[in-house]
Amino acid sequence: MNAPLPAHIRKALETVTLDDKYSLDYGRAFMSGVQALVKLPMLQRLRDQQAGKNTAGFISGYRGSPLGGYDQALWKASKFLKEQNIVFQPGVNEELAATALWGTQQLGFSPQGTNKFDGVFGIWYGKGPGVDRCSDVFKHANMAGTTEYGGVIAVAGDDHISKSSTAAHQSDHIFKACGTPVFFPTSVQEILDLGIHAFALSRFSGVWSGMKTIQEIVESSATAMIDPERVEIVIPTDFEMPPGGLHIRWPDHALEQEARLMHYKWYAALAYIRANRLNHNVIQGPNDRFGIMASGKAFNDTRQALLDLGLDDAACRQLGIRLHKVGVVWPLEAQLTREFATGLQEILVVEEKRQVIEYQLKEELYNWRSDVRPNVVGKFDEGEGASADGYSGGEWSMPNPTAHTLLRANADLNPALIAKAIAARLKKTGLLAAAGADMAARIDAQLAILEAKERSMVVQQASSSVADATRQPWFCSGCPHNTSTVVPEGSRAMGGIGCHFMATWMDRSTIGFTQMGGEGVPWVGQQPFTTDQHIFANLGDGTYFHSGLLAIRQSIAAGVNITYKILYNDAVAMTGGQQVGERPEGHSVLQIAESLHAEGAKKVVIVTDEPEKYEGVNIPGDHVQVKHRDLLDDIQREFRALPGTTAIIYDQTCATEKRRRRKRGTAVDPAKRVVINELVCEGCGDCSVQSNCLSVEPLETEFGRKRTINQSSCNKDMSCLKGFCPSFVSVEGGQLKKKGKNKAATPAEFGLLGEPAIPSLAGGKVWGVVVAGVGGTGVITIGQLLGMAAHIEAKGIVTQDAAGLAQKGGATWSHVLIGDTQDDIRTTRVGTAAADLILACDPLVTINGETMARMREGRTHVALNSHSSPTAAFVRNANWQNPEDACAAEIARAVGIDGMGTFDADAAATVLMGDSIYVNPMILATPGRRAGSRWSTSR
Repeated sequence: MNAPLPAHIRKALETVTLDDKYSLDYGRAFMSGVQALVKLPMLQRLRDQQAGKNTAGFISGYRGSPLGGYDQALWKASKFLKEQNIVFQPGVNEELAATALWGTQQLGFSPQGTNKFDGVFGIWYGKGPGVDRCSDVFKHANMAGTTEYGGVIAVAGDDHISKSSTAAHQSDHIFKACGTPVFFPTSVQEILDLGIHAFALSRFSGVWSGMKTIQEIVESSATAMIDPERVEIVIPTDFEMPPGGLHIRWPDHALEQEARLMHYKWYAALAYIRANRLNHNVIQGPNDRFGIMASGKAFNDTRQALLDLGLDDAACRQLGIRLHKVGVVWPLEAQLTREFATGLQEILVVEEKRQVIEYQLKEELYNWRSDVRPNVVGKFDEGEGASADGYSGGEWSMPNPTAHTLLRANADLNPALIAKAIAARLKKTGLLAAAGADMAARIDAQLAILEAKERSMVVQQASSSVADATRQPWFCSGCPHNTSTVVPEGSRAMGGIGCHFMATWMDRSTIGFTQMGGEGVPWVGQQPFTTDQHIFANLGDGTYFHSGLLAIRQSIAAGVNITYKILYNDAVAMTGGQQVGERPEGHSVLQIAESLHAEGAKKVVIVTDEPEKYEGVNIPGDHVQVKHRDLLDDIQREFRALPGTTAIIYDQTCATEKRRRRKRGTAVDPAKRVVINELVCEGCGDCSVQSNCLSVEPLETEFGRKRTINQSSCNKDMSCLKGFCPSFVSVEGGQLKKKGKNKAATPAEFGLLGEPAIPSLAGGKVWGVVVAGVGGTGVITIGQLLGMAAHIEAKGIVTQDAAGLAQKGGATWSHVLIGDTQDDIRTTRVGTAAADLILACDPLVTINGETMARMREGRTHVALNSHSSPTAAFVRNANWQNPEDACAAEIARAVGIDGMGTFDADAAATVLMGDSIYVNPMILATPGRRAGSRWSTSR
């Protein structure tokens, strides 16, 4: 249908492989931040080898978003890791994983002749709350020290906006409290580069290095240069080591460790940061008066904010702006800071969440003479109460400084917020006026675009006629939690960490939650003071293995009346479907039952949809029984009347994992399907009430609304049959009918694809694409396809993906930025009013403010799938109406009718491929069509 691929692309395809990121020792590779963390220890091993040292590596930690895919990536790369003597051993929880890493450094005082290697370097990984959990280990390990050819990096996955966490968090302050220097990479490339420095600093100074990662960086993908010699390490010459050095030794008294840490180790780290200029000026000129300090994602956003204001590097120098990039946010190296601050009138500190850099900067400038000390602002401006010399006393001197917020500490920052803060300070200091009318007009014009978009968003939200246009994350079709989280009438449950957390916003009488491993324990503090006599607590099998057993032990010890429902999914569904536990058999139901029996649980019942699999199995304990899940309500009613702690182990495999295993042939796919006879269906919706399942969808007929089963998404849980509805028909032994070859539609029937017009990327222009769709349907896959295509063509490329709860049928996005070179791309997300193309895989997600904020009429083109699958609202409300048409009208108002093309991709995928799962790749092809066209797919 289309012209053959150009010769240079064909040639590139011959050499590029998906294994490049791991197999290459030198060269370009397209990889994600998570994959860069897999490559990093391989690079360190190669560097040591080139230096004549035989080292090995050890990696341990606990899975968790936004590092949820790290362990999976490590398993997939096991062949390459093994070749470099790198061992991956996940921890039962974060604390024990960190202790294992501490053990690699204790090889420094192992018996002579027992070590196989010159040293073992290590990586610990975990989510932000895991950092909190490990502070005791981190402090002990820092006190003890590292080895000369070892060193450890603790990689924290922070979630600044609580996208996939029960609370927003940042690890900077905990790392600081543990005495751990904090590296904050800004890109996939810097994960590799700063990672090499982090190992070197750890070896030199004797402390662990911390590495802060957030979704926008670690879950982005880009082309990176792989080269073990790329980073040049400078060993400080201005630091004198104490007698005996800074490395681990034995015996070693606690107070001697403390003295070595406080008197030498931190200053050795500072010397390393200084010698290698890990903090440095990116933009500077001879007449600079206004300085900006930023790190990590905030640095990327600041660079984009400057461009959004029309200030490229040359314009910044003309205006007198000096930009300082902080690679290590704690401790802030003072000499580099002094070089940056000298001659400046004011410094704006741009950092997300609570202040780390700003407080250190003010400390370092405190004793400067008032005539040379620059003013420092960050989270707050100087406020109305400033005296004549500009002194205001800072945020803590105000009754409530929030009225003077400049850059918020809650949530996150973005280029638009930073651009407004920069413009406000340039005007306040008089620097913008001094630059001349042309410069001021340019900045005002750019601000007007941002402010106009903000106003339009407010108007759009206030006047929008689109009701119920939200996609709330929900249990997957056939998810065992649809049944397991139900409690009897009159009872209530407490939520826990895991997919079942979503029960807190469903009709499940589930109220409240705890940190991981504390499930149910709030009841210990509540029961003496309430008339309620019993409560249920949901606890996932992954959490049970991590630390949840201790919560049950606490409840048993306190003698409270509680029933734990241990939801055994047979997979860690939230972070990629890993098995529970690291042994080949995982952590079985019988092991859990035996543990509960030994702990003293009053009664334990295993509830399952397949009780036959326990026939002939030796069940531990004389009070552990196996029953069918249909008896769950009766069992719960019995247990809530029993005194003490009881447990129900709900055994049913995760629906998503079951689907994967069936596709891979590792699990039996039952030859049974459920269909609904629409002529018999009365549209009452009881099937949705019984199953809580998204695969039960509305079907509009001439006789009114009926129900139908979406066979593409159905996971054959069969819970919809509980309503005993005569319209349901079970088909056994049959398969979905496929069209014969002579009857099947062909792509030609949809018309020829037009040759796309390739946008110009001259002059540093970056092309921004946003893929908006339903989580779990391949939105991220589309971003990765575009990313690899750009990589093959040697373009600059950054993609940034979303994960976590959004993947459970919620709204999700993939941002794709393409430039002529990698250096042209400043950030990882498409900015406000800056999308050139939106691949709108779902109308409801496209109408979301996250997508609409990127649109600008005259610039943005939208390729819209006109079909929208039902949302979870239909499960709750049988009369729910799909707002897809209203969404399309709203989008057309935002970009103009000529900026939008619509296409029923769901119908096309079903007709051409026989399965609506291929919707998103269909949307990928639509930009080749003329904007504003509508494709007919009726058959």
